[in-house]
Amino acid sequence: MATYTGKTIVVTGASSGIGRALCLALAPQRARLVLSGRDEARLEQAAEACRALGAEALAVRADVTVPAQCRLLVARAVERFGGVDVLVNNAGIGMIALFDEVQDLSVFESLMRVNYLGAVYATWHALPELKRSRGQIVAVASLAGLTGVPYRTGYSASKHAMIGFFDSLRIELRSAGVSVTVVAPDFVLSQIQKRAFGPDGRPLGRSPLQEDKIMTAEACAAQIVRAMEKRRRLMVGSLRGRLGRWVRLVAPGLIDRVALRAAREGK
Repeated sequence: MATYTGKTIVVTGASSGIGRALCLALAPQRARLVLSGRDEARLEQAAEACRALGAEALAVRADVTVPAQCRLLVARAVERFGGVDVLVNNAGIGMIALFDEVQDLSVFESLMRVNYLGAVYATWHALPELKRSRGQIVAVASLAGLTGVPYRTGYSASKHAMIGFFDSLRIELRSAGVSVTVVAPDFVLSQIQKRAFGPDGRPLGRSPLQEDKIMTAEACAAQIVRAMEKRRRLMVGSLRGRLGRWVRLVAPGLIDRVALRAAREGK
């Protein structure tokens, strides 16, 4: 029997990108998937694709920035499948802009509401069920949550907050048997780049990345599944990310230069 056969897994931000790819990667294990997001039509399409691969799947429209909708999301999962074994906090939005060119500071609030508080709200409402199942929490953060990345000040700050929260929560939940896995991907090919806020507070509408040189959402999802199955503390999604964590201790200026070059070149 596969690790997640018969397990109920709630995934936020599941209508596209990493979230959708993760659900499709878990589906062949015959998991019980609860796909959440704001685009109901795309959610149902993703759920149907998961069913075709062997999973039971439920699509639930929910905005993670609204606590009541997070409560409803968990309630729907419990009503349909009897509990929650895994919560994957994946919903997120991006920002690509130099700070001194930002025209709309409300973007920073939006980033924190979705990327950080959305994960807090969903986790708070799911926690009683996760304690009952001695389950696990997965936080899809970013390499930008471990080190500063130019052009992404607001995004990086929100992911730093997310990682700080879940690193702290992991310690609190140790005796409850609930594990916490933090995922820190490098650049990933997904819609988040095109939907990222620009300096005027509006979505860019295009990706600034060299998309043929970055990881696909499917490859990232495969990495996440392996990390989930092993209940790892941290998954860093690239070699340069793993090396960079250690090099930063002895040569922080070098890492700053590498981060600037990567951000400028989009790879």
